[in-house]
Amino acid sequence: MKTLVCAEPGKFEQAQRPRPESKPGHVRVKIGHIGICGTDYHIYGGHQPFLAYPRVMGHELSGTAEEASSDGRIAKGDLVVVNPYITCGKCHACTIGKPNCCEAIAVLGVHTDGGMCEEIVVPEGNLYPAEGLSPKAAAMVEFLAIGAHGVRRGGVRRGMSALIVGAGPIGLGAAIFAAIEGADVTLRDTSQSRLDLARKALPSARYELVGQETPGAYDVVFDATGNIKAMNAGLAHVAHGGAYVLLSVVKGDLVFADPEFHKRETTLFASRNALKEDFEHVIAKIRSGEVPVDALATHETSFEDAVTSLPLWAEDRGTLIKAIITV
Repeated sequence: MKTLVCAEPGKFEQAQRPRPESKPGHVRVKIGHIGICGTDYHIYGGHQPFLAYPRVMGHELSGTAEEASSDGRIAKGDLVVVNPYITCGKCHACTIGKPNCCEAIAVLGVHTDGGMCEEIVVPEGNLYPAEGLSPKAAAMVEFLAIGAHGVRRGGVRRGMSALIVGAGPIGLGAAIFAAIEGADVTLRDTSQSRLDLARKALPSARYELVGQETPGAYDVVFDATGNIKAMNAGLAHVAHGGAYVLLSVVKGDLVFADPEFHKRETTLFASRNALKEDFEHVIAKIRSGEVPVDALATHETSFEDAVTSLPLWAEDRGTLIKAIITV
Protein backbone atom coordinates (compact mmCIF):
# COMPACT_ATOMS: atom_id res chain seq x y z
CA MET A 1 0.00 0.00 0.00
CA LYS A 2 1.01 3.63 -0.41
CA THR A 3 2.47 5.40 2.62
CA LEU A 4 4.07 8.74 3.43
CA VAL A 5 7.33 8.24 5.31
CA CYS A 6 9.68 10.62 7.05
CA ALA A 7 12.84 8.67 6.27
CA GLU A 8 15.05 11.07 8.24
CA PRO A 9 14.86 14.71 9.30
CA GLY A 10 14.13 16.80 6.23
CA LYS A 11 13.35 13.80 4.00
CA PHE A 12 9.63 13.15 3.47
CA GLU A 13 8.65 10.75 0.69
CA GLN A 14 6.06 8.35 -0.63
CA ALA A 15 6.86 4.66 -0.26
CA GLN A 16 5.30 1.23 -0.52
CA ARG A 17 4.68 -0.79 2.65
CA PRO A 18 2.95 -4.15 3.20
CA ARG A 19 -0.76 -4.02 3.95
CA PRO A 20 -1.18 -4.41 7.73
CA GLU A 21 -2.25 -7.80 9.00
CA SER A 22 -5.54 -8.30 10.82
CA LYS A 23 -5.47 -8.95 14.58
CA PRO A 24 -8.08 -10.22 17.04
CA GLY A 25 -9.91 -7.36 18.72
CA HIS A 26 -8.78 -4.92 16.03
CA VAL A 27 -10.56 -3.29 13.09
CA ARG A 28 -9.14 -2.43 9.69
CA VAL A 29 -9.73 1.21 8.70
CA LYS A 30 -9.39 2.71 5.24
CA ILE A 31 -7.86 6.11 5.92
CA GLY A 32 -9.68 9.00 4.27
CA HIS A 33 -8.33 12.20 5.87
CA ILE A 34 -5.26 13.06 7.95
CA GLY A 35 -4.71 16.22 9.96
CA ILE A 36 -1.13 17.48 10.06
CA CYS A 37 -0.05 18.22 13.62
CA GLY A 38 2.73 20.29 15.10
CA THR A 39 4.29 16.99 16.11
CA ASP A 40 4.49 16.00 12.44
CA TYR A 41 6.33 19.22 11.62
CA HIS A 42 8.70 18.55 14.53
CA ILE A 43 9.37 15.02 13.27
CA TYR A 44 10.09 16.34 9.78
CA GLY A 45 12.41 18.98 11.25
CA GLY A 46 14.24 16.52 13.50
CA HIS A 47 13.06 18.14 16.72
CA GLN A 48 10.93 15.35 18.17
CA PRO A 49 12.74 13.51 21.00
CA PHE A 50 12.74 9.72 21.43
CA LEU A 51 11.69 9.06 17.85
CA ALA A 52 13.12 6.39 15.57
CA TYR A 53 13.38 7.02 11.81
CA PRO A 54 12.03 6.07 9.36
CA ARG A 55 8.55 6.87 10.65
CA VAL A 56 5.11 6.82 9.05
CA MET A 57 3.60 9.90 10.68
CA GLY A 58 -0.05 10.75 11.17
CA HIS A 59 -2.23 10.58 14.28
CA GLU A 60 -5.15 12.92 13.45
CA LEU A 61 -7.16 10.39 11.49
CA SER A 62 -10.57 9.61 10.10
CA GLY A 63 -11.58 6.83 7.78
CA THR A 64 -14.03 4.08 6.94
CA ALA A 65 -14.28 0.85 8.91
CA GLU A 66 -13.67 -2.06 6.55
CA GLU A 67 -15.11 -4.55 9.02
CA ALA A 68 -17.46 -4.48 12.00
CA SER A 69 -16.28 -4.33 15.60
CA SER A 70 -17.01 -7.32 17.81
CA ASP A 71 -18.91 -5.17 20.33
CA GLY A 72 -21.40 -3.96 17.71
CA ARG A 73 -20.54 -0.27 18.07
CA ILE A 74 -19.09 -0.03 14.58
CA ALA A 75 -20.49 -1.49 11.38
CA LYS A 76 -18.62 -2.07 8.15
CA GLY A 77 -18.67 1.17 6.14
CA ASP A 78 -19.03 3.49 9.16
CA LEU A 79 -17.11 6.76 9.25
CA VAL A 80 -14.84 6.58 12.30
CA VAL A 81 -12.46 8.78 14.27
CA VAL A 82 -9.24 7.09 15.36
CA ASN A 83 -8.01 7.61 18.91
CA PRO A 84 -4.24 7.32 18.31
CA TYR A 85 -3.24 6.57 21.91
CA ILE A 86 -2.51 2.85 22.12
CA THR A 87 -2.43 1.89 25.80
CA CYS A 88 -1.46 -1.18 27.84
CA GLY A 89 -4.70 -1.46 29.84
CA LYS A 90 -2.76 -2.84 32.83
CA CYS A 91 -0.75 -0.03 34.45
CA HIS A 92 -1.96 2.09 37.37
CA ALA A 93 -3.14 4.94 35.12
CA CYS A 94 -5.14 2.58 32.90
CA THR A 95 -6.77 0.81 35.84
CA ILE A 96 -7.96 4.09 37.39
CA GLY A 97 -9.54 5.28 34.15
CA LYS A 98 -6.75 7.54 32.92
CA PRO A 99 -5.35 5.74 29.87
CA ASN A 100 -4.38 9.11 28.41
CA CYS A 101 -1.35 8.96 30.70
CA CYS A 102 -0.68 5.21 30.39
CA GLU A 103 2.82 4.32 31.57
CA ALA A 104 3.49 2.44 28.32
CA ILE A 105 1.51 4.61 25.91
CA ALA A 106 2.33 4.34 22.21
CA VAL A 107 1.02 7.17 20.04
CA LEU A 108 0.40 6.32 16.40
CA GLY A 109 2.75 8.25 14.14
CA VAL A 110 5.17 8.99 16.99
CA HIS A 111 6.15 5.89 18.98
CA THR A 112 4.89 3.56 16.27
CA ASP A 113 3.94 3.94 12.62
CA GLY A 114 0.81 6.00 12.10
CA GLY A 115 -1.90 6.73 9.60
CA MET A 116 -0.26 8.49 6.66
CA CYS A 117 -1.14 5.45 4.59
CA GLU A 118 -4.05 3.78 2.85
CA GLU A 119 -5.03 1.39 5.65
CA ILE A 120 -4.40 0.91 9.34
CA VAL A 121 -5.38 -1.78 11.85
CA VAL A 122 -6.15 -0.49 15.36
CA PRO A 123 -7.79 -1.81 18.54
CA GLU A 124 -11.57 -1.57 18.15
CA GLY A 125 -11.81 0.40 21.41
CA ASN A 126 -9.77 3.17 19.77
CA LEU A 127 -12.45 3.83 17.16
CA TYR A 128 -15.43 6.13 17.64
CA PRO A 129 -18.39 6.39 15.24
CA ALA A 130 -18.54 9.83 13.60
CA GLU A 131 -22.09 9.84 12.26
CA GLY A 132 -23.19 13.33 11.25
CA LEU A 133 -19.65 14.63 10.66
CA SER A 134 -17.93 15.19 7.36
CA PRO A 135 -14.83 13.02 6.85
CA LYS A 136 -12.66 16.14 6.98
CA ALA A 137 -14.22 17.34 10.22
CA ALA A 138 -13.73 13.88 11.72
CA ALA A 139 -9.97 14.20 11.10
CA MET A 140 -9.94 17.29 13.35
CA VAL A 141 -11.53 15.63 16.37
CA GLU A 142 -8.26 14.46 17.94
CA PHE A 143 -6.55 17.85 18.19
CA LEU A 144 -9.77 19.48 19.41
CA ALA A 145 -10.14 16.75 22.05
CA ILE A 146 -6.80 17.80 23.56
CA GLY A 147 -8.14 21.31 24.11
CA ALA A 148 -11.48 19.99 25.35
CA HIS A 149 -9.70 17.72 27.84
CA GLY A 150 -7.73 20.68 29.21
CA VAL A 151 -10.90 22.73 29.58
CA ARG A 152 -12.50 19.89 31.53
CA ARG A 153 -9.39 19.54 33.69
CA GLY A 154 -9.57 23.25 34.51
CA GLY A 155 -13.21 23.05 35.56
CA VAL A 156 -14.26 25.86 33.24
CA ARG A 157 -17.87 26.94 33.63
CA ARG A 158 -20.16 29.80 32.72
CA GLY A 159 -19.12 33.21 34.00
CA MET A 160 -15.44 32.37 34.42
CA SER A 161 -12.66 34.29 32.75
CA ALA A 162 -10.19 32.19 30.76
CA LEU A 163 -6.84 33.20 29.27
CA ILE A 164 -5.27 30.99 26.63
CA VAL A 165 -1.63 31.80 25.91
CA GLY A 166 -0.64 30.43 22.51
CA ALA A 167 -3.04 30.72 19.57
CA GLY A 168 -1.94 27.66 17.62
CA PRO A 169 -4.36 24.77 16.95
CA ILE A 170 -4.24 23.36 20.50
CA GLY A 171 -4.70 26.76 22.14
CA LEU A 172 -7.49 27.65 19.74
CA GLY A 173 -9.18 24.33 20.48
CA ALA A 174 -9.05 25.11 24.21
CA ALA A 175 -10.44 28.59 23.54
CA ILE A 176 -13.33 27.19 21.50
CA PHE A 177 -14.33 24.71 24.20
CA ALA A 178 -13.88 27.25 27.00
CA ALA A 179 -16.27 29.52 25.07
CA ILE A 180 -18.72 26.63 24.61
CA GLU A 181 -18.73 26.21 28.41
CA GLY A 182 -19.67 29.89 28.74
CA ALA A 183 -16.32 31.40 29.77
CA ASP A 184 -15.19 34.91 28.84
CA VAL A 185 -12.20 34.01 26.64
CA THR A 186 -8.99 35.92 25.89
CA LEU A 187 -6.38 34.56 23.46
CA ARG A 188 -2.81 35.86 23.63
CA ASP A 189 0.10 35.21 21.25
CA THR A 190 3.36 36.70 19.99
CA SER A 191 2.16 36.48 16.37
CA GLN A 192 -0.43 38.86 14.98
CA SER A 193 -1.00 36.55 11.99
CA ARG A 194 -1.94 33.65 14.31
CA LEU A 195 -4.28 35.92 16.24
CA ASP A 196 -5.90 37.07 13.00
CA LEU A 197 -6.47 33.46 11.93
CA ALA A 198 -7.90 32.56 15.33
CA ARG A 199 -10.26 35.54 15.26
CA LYS A 200 -11.89 34.20 12.09
CA ALA A 201 -12.66 30.94 13.88
CA LEU A 202 -13.71 32.45 17.23
CA PRO A 203 -14.80 36.07 16.79
CA SER A 204 -16.38 36.24 20.25
CA ALA A 205 -13.01 36.09 22.06
CA ARG A 206 -10.67 38.95 22.92
CA TYR A 207 -7.25 38.93 21.28
CA GLU A 208 -4.03 40.38 22.65
CA LEU A 209 -0.52 40.56 21.29
CA VAL A 210 2.15 39.72 23.87
CA GLY A 211 3.62 43.00 25.06
CA GLN A 212 0.33 44.80 24.51
CA GLU A 213 -1.80 42.84 26.95
CA THR A 214 -4.42 44.34 29.23
CA PRO A 215 -3.46 43.96 32.92
CA GLY A 216 -5.61 41.53 34.81
CA ALA A 217 -5.95 38.06 36.31
CA TYR A 218 -8.06 35.13 35.15
CA ASP A 219 -9.99 32.32 36.79
CA VAL A 220 -8.28 29.78 34.53
CA VAL A 221 -5.08 30.23 32.52
CA PHE A 222 -4.07 27.74 29.82
CA ASP A 223 -0.56 27.56 28.41
CA ALA A 224 -0.36 26.25 24.85
CA THR A 225 2.88 27.94 23.81
CA GLY A 226 5.39 25.12 23.87
CA ASN A 227 7.78 27.63 25.45
CA ILE A 228 9.21 27.03 28.93
CA LYS A 229 9.70 30.76 29.60
CA ALA A 230 6.05 31.43 28.87
CA MET A 231 5.01 28.47 31.02
CA ASN A 232 7.03 29.80 33.95
CA ALA A 233 5.58 33.29 33.49
CA GLY A 234 1.96 32.15 33.25
CA LEU A 235 1.38 31.92 36.99
CA ALA A 236 1.41 35.73 37.18
CA HIS A 237 -1.83 35.83 35.18
CA VAL A 238 -3.79 33.45 37.46
CA ALA A 239 -6.33 35.08 39.78
CA HIS A 240 -6.35 34.31 43.49
CA GLY A 241 -8.18 31.02 43.88
CA GLY A 242 -7.66 30.23 40.20
CA ALA A 243 -6.23 27.37 38.16
CA TYR A 244 -3.29 27.02 35.79
CA VAL A 245 -3.55 24.33 33.10
CA LEU A 246 -0.48 23.29 31.15
CA LEU A 247 -1.35 21.96 27.71
CA SER A 248 2.26 22.38 26.56
CA VAL A 249 4.82 19.62 27.05
CA VAL A 250 8.42 20.79 26.69
CA LYS A 251 11.88 20.04 27.94
CA GLY A 252 12.84 22.24 30.86
CA ASP A 253 12.02 22.95 34.48
CA LEU A 254 8.90 24.67 35.74
CA VAL A 255 9.96 27.32 38.23
CA PHE A 256 7.40 29.25 40.29
CA ALA A 257 7.91 31.62 43.19
CA ASP A 258 6.35 29.66 46.04
CA PRO A 259 4.91 32.74 47.84
CA GLU A 260 3.06 33.72 44.63
CA PHE A 261 1.83 30.17 44.10
CA HIS A 262 0.61 29.85 47.69
CA LYS A 263 -1.00 33.24 48.17
CA ARG A 264 -3.22 32.51 45.16
CA GLU A 265 -3.92 28.97 46.43
CA THR A 266 -3.33 28.04 42.81
CA THR A 267 -4.52 24.74 41.43
CA LEU A 268 -1.96 23.45 38.93
CA PHE A 269 -2.98 20.92 36.27
CA ALA A 270 -1.00 19.03 33.70
CA SER A 271 -3.24 18.06 30.78
CA ARG A 272 -2.12 15.21 28.58
CA ASN A 273 -3.79 13.83 25.45
CA ALA A 274 -7.52 13.14 25.80
CA LEU A 275 -10.01 10.51 26.95
CA LYS A 276 -12.88 8.79 25.17
CA GLU A 277 -15.37 11.18 26.75
CA ASP A 278 -13.40 14.12 25.32
CA PHE A 279 -13.52 12.64 21.82
CA GLU A 280 -17.25 12.03 22.18
CA HIS A 281 -17.82 15.57 23.52
CA VAL A 282 -15.99 17.06 20.53
CA ILE A 283 -17.92 14.88 18.08
CA ALA A 284 -21.21 15.99 19.65
CA LYS A 285 -20.28 19.68 19.52
CA ILE A 286 -19.16 19.47 15.89
CA ARG A 287 -22.41 17.68 15.06
CA SER A 288 -24.42 20.43 16.78
CA GLY A 289 -22.61 23.13 14.79
CA GLU A 290 -20.88 24.72 17.80
CA VAL A 291 -17.35 24.14 16.48
CA PRO A 292 -16.29 26.20 13.41
CA VAL A 293 -14.60 23.33 11.60
CA ASP A 294 -14.68 25.06 8.21
CA ALA A 295 -12.70 28.00 9.61
CA LEU A 296 -10.19 25.64 11.24
CA ALA A 297 -9.34 23.66 8.07
CA THR A 298 -7.35 26.40 6.36
CA HIS A 299 -5.21 24.23 4.05
CA GLU A 300 -5.66 20.98 2.13
CA THR A 301 -3.51 18.74 -0.02
CA SER A 302 -3.71 15.38 -1.74
CA PHE A 303 -1.82 12.27 -0.68
CA GLU A 304 0.44 12.62 -3.73
CA ASP A 305 1.13 16.35 -3.18
CA ALA A 306 1.73 16.05 0.56
CA VAL A 307 5.43 15.31 0.00
CA THR A 308 5.87 18.88 -1.26
CA SER A 309 3.13 20.59 0.77
CA LEU A 310 4.18 19.49 4.25
CA PRO A 311 7.78 20.80 4.00
CA LEU A 312 6.48 24.16 2.77
CA TRP A 313 3.97 24.43 5.62
CA ALA A 314 6.60 23.41 8.15
CA GLU A 315 8.49 26.59 7.25
CA ASP A 316 5.40 28.86 7.28
CA ARG A 317 3.08 27.63 10.03
CA GLY A 318 1.97 31.16 10.94
CA THR A 319 -0.32 31.25 7.90
CA LEU A 320 -2.38 28.16 8.72
CA ILE A 321 -4.43 26.62 11.48
CA LYS A 322 -4.99 23.05 10.34
CA ALA A 323 -3.84 21.37 7.13
CA ILE A 324 -5.62 18.21 5.97
CA ILE A 325 -4.36 15.45 3.67
CA THR A 326 -7.01 13.68 1.59
CA VAL A 327 -6.03 10.09 0.83
